[in-house]
Amino acid sequence: MTLPAKAQMAVVDPTNLAQGIVNSAQQITEASATSKNTSDNFKETVKIYEQNKQYFDGLKSVNHLVKDAKKVQKTVLLVGEISEIYVTNYQKILEDKNFTEQERSAIGNGYAILLSESSDLLAEVKAIITKNGLSMSDAERMAFIDQVYVILKKHRDLVSYYTKKNISISFIRAKKTGDMQQVMSLYGNADQKYW
Repeated sequence: MTLPAKAQMAVVDPTNLAQGIVNSAQQITEASATSKNTSDNFKETVKIYEQNKQYFDGLKSVNHLVKDAKKVQKTVLLVGEISEIYVTNYQKILEDKNFTEQERSAIGNGYAILLSESSDLLAEVKAIITKNGLSMSDAERMAFIDQVYVILKKHRDLVSYYTKKNISISFIRAKKTGDMQQVMSLYGNADQKYW
């Protein structure tokens, strides 16, 4: 006698995904801090980001979270966005002839600081949502998560602003030297994005 086969729904554990994102952000921060942010050393940071991108994508696809957990999910994904902005745009900055090696290093350090602060906040959120976290009521936990969410949203906006301002410097320098082609191929149309 055989039993009919039944399809099973994929089980996704948001807590594991969140921990993966915390670990990923910390690894990216460490790789950025230990390297001199040169093109070769930054490849390790990109490799870490690519290996851990599955956690960001996995958490984005979880639709069955309860309302309170949804705020935690959004909070965690903000750190994913910050990581993505950093990795994607810093790769372009490393290829940009309008920045000196010293400037690239300073820009990379700025990204590393912002990502480190974001990662630390995310680790605090993870600590209070676990069963063994601080002695807090559910209302206190959600108030704390709301505060962290607002701060991380500001961090994400700051990382975007920081990126746009650095890229706008390249556009200004390229305009002065008459070499807009290289900058346009890296970043696209300046009128739409960076002013």
